[in-house]
Amino acid sequence: MKTGLIVAAALLLPACAHAQAAKPCEELKSEIAAKLDAKGVKSYTLEIVAKDADAGDAKVVGTCEGGTKKILYRRGGAPAPAPAADSKKPS
Repeated sequence: MKTGLIVAAALLLPACAHAQAAKPCEELKSEIAAKLDAKGVKSYTLEIVAKDADAGDAKVVGTCEGGTKKILYRRGGAPAPAPAADSKKPS
């Protein structure tokens, strides 16, 4: 019985580590922008900075690349650029 629990715990550990994998910043920034747009937010900026950079009046809305960078949200300013559409055409 104890052996079964130990084996189960050993199998779950890598799954938990995978859930904490680093996400690319541009991907996360696009996801956050899509959520803000879906909520009707019109004028904002999202900026990727180093994790130890001063946020000033901005709000940290995400971390990426294994916690080495953060994404800042600021109200006002120019509207956030929409994610670029894939312009590849089939040959």
